[in-house]
Amino acid sequence: MELRLNNVKKSFGSKVVLHDCSFVFEKGKIYGLLGRNGAGKTTLFNCLSDEIQPDSGAAMLWDGENEREIMPDEIGYVFSVPVLPDFLTGEEFVRFFMDINRDRIEPGTSAEAYFDLVQIDQEDRKKLIKGYSHGMKNKLQMICFMISRPPVILLDEPLTSLDVVVALEMKRLLRSMQKDHVIIFSTHILQLATDLCDEIVILSDGRLRQIDHEMLKQKDFEEQIIELLKDEESHG
Repeated sequence: MELRLNNVKKSFGSKVVLHDCSFVFEKGKIYGLLGRNGAGKTTLFNCLSDEIQPDSGAAMLWDGENEREIMPDEIGYVFSVPVLPDFLTGEEFVRFFMDINRDRIEPGTSAEAYFDLVQIDQEDRKKLIKGYSHGMKNKLQMICFMISRPPVILLDEPLTSLDVVVALEMKRLLRSMQKDHVIIFSTHILQLATDLCDEIVILSDGRLRQIDHEMLKQKDFEEQIIELLKDEESHG
């Protein structure tokens, strides 16, 4: 399976944010979408997830035989600030989400099994979501994807504000899920991208560009990326 972006463009007034984004993302890999603040990473995700409409272009899903436009419910979106019903407990929310996605869940799967996978303690499962930490809310979002199993998962700066332990747990979860999904991880922090991702893609000057995988093994990789971003920014 592949997610194929074909000439996606988006402007806000006279400001061109996405100039001509074309790229192929493969299932089974975690892609680091790297760019400076304001480069358009969130705008690209919003276009893909149908939060906003691109001016032109399309996102296509290829299953090995046929290509078609991807549907909004085939994309899971982890927002940088989690959007969850604060008036429910974690347990109530997960059971509700399981109920509306019952056709996608293997018979006999319990809510407790999902909580165990993301390591949310028993006592926290019965607390209101409004009392959850940022990391716990992100874990609930991950449970949603385990239940609904969208082919494409977008993560918009999800680990930036998490403590070290929770960030490591989230990385482990993503690694365990990657074989069945296209996962695109947006960040402006280079170390997060190099720690977690199989491929690095730069968004600069409104375009996507993949970095040679061999560069990841070089000692001066970070310096090369920083210089590349500076150079591309100066030509914008």
